[in-house]
Amino acid sequence: MINRFIQYIVGLLFLSFGVSLTIVADVGAGAWDALNVGLSKSIGLTIGNWVIIVGILMMVVNALLVKRIEWLALAPVFIIGFLIDLWMLNVLSKVAFESTVGKYLLFIGGIFTIAVGVVIYLRAKFPANPIDNLMLSLQERFGISLMVGKTIGEVSALVLAFLLDGAIGVGTIIITFLMGPAIQLVTPVINALFNKTVEEKVTPV
Repeated sequence: MINRFIQYIVGLLFLSFGVSLTIVADVGAGAWDALNVGLSKSIGLTIGNWVIIVGILMMVVNALLVKRIEWLALAPVFIIGFLIDLWMLNVLSKVAFESTVGKYLLFIGGIFTIAVGVVIYLRAKFPANPIDNLMLSLQERFGISLMVGKTIGEVSALVLAFLLDGAIGVGTIIITFLMGPAIQLVTPVINALFNKTVEEKVTPV
């Protein structure tokens, strides 16, 4: 249980840091984050606060899809919201790239950092972030792959962000269609790494 909890927190640290990197890159945030950034700019509150508010709303959507409410999903919502504000306001507040190449390298790095975080924390079998839970709910309800489920969620958020004048840019389009494949790509790598670690622990010397 302790190992699972550590794995869960590490995954959320990666996830929130990756999200923050994509926002700081300033080439257009991911669809959900574009929505949160837009809400923060137009209404107030921090991006992390809006992560929490939107996450709670997504819990309702997930409940409608799978006919059950995942109350424990509130945990990652508050943790991710807190961590994003921690990264954005304290660690990355002075990070900025002038060159376009630098911005996109930071952005792509953020995408794969998010993907690694998602795979790690889902392995812990603890409550999923409601946005990632949407991916799982769509898979359960319609029998689609995680990649397709993630892409559907990202496209839906993209439409909402556009309608609400969110922080949309070229990066938003990239992350919308790259996030699903990125998760699919890093999943076997992360699984192999963790399985190898477990084998090393149980192998007698």
